[in-house]
Amino acid sequence: MHASPSPFPDSAEAESDRALVERARRDPEAFGALFERHFDAIFGYVHRRTGDWDAARDLTSEVFLKALRSLWRYRWTGVPFSSWLYSIATNELRMYFRRRRRAPGALDELFPAGLPAADPAALLAERERAEHAEELAHDFVRVREALGRLPAKYQEAIALRYFEEKSVAEVAAILGKREGTVKSLLSRGVARLRALLPPPGATR
Repeated sequence: MHASPSPFPDSAEAESDRALVERARRDPEAFGALFERHFDAIFGYVHRRTGDWDAARDLTSEVFLKALRSLWRYRWTGVPFSSWLYSIATNELRMYFRRRRRAPGALDELFPAGLPAADPAALLAERERAEHAEELAHDFVRVREALGRLPAKYQEAIALRYFEEKSVAEVAAILGKREGTVKSLLSRGVARLRALLPPPGATR
């Protein structure tokens, strides 16, 4: 009898993350590898939601800081470690949009002395890429602005499913909802989003 395939992609990476988490519980330096592996994805998610590079940098640092402090609470259930990080990021975004101010924290506060932080040159390059992409992606900006007018539950589901290209199973795991609920949120959210978007080239 064959085991059912995992509904989550990149199962090899997930297993590798599992081993790193176990190491990091005994040796915090191992968390540096998790940070380096997932920083770009989490930063990209936060930046696409906020459209603000500085806020995204601060929020992302807070995500990893909270992950490091709460690592003892993480339990492997077959859901990738990255989904846990996306859950923390989603909570940080909720607070950000409620308060409309940047979360505290700087990247150099994430780790004890000697652990790696993001390369400033790499961050600058990422900022330039993000700003250039946003200049070109007028449709994306238009969609993001309309998305921001929807209730948070629709924003989160749509952003994770279509901006981050997560499967329905992953979105459900990140948001702590059933897959059927996620499908309903996506269906209703997309319908409401389309109603807010004028046809390309139209003016309001």
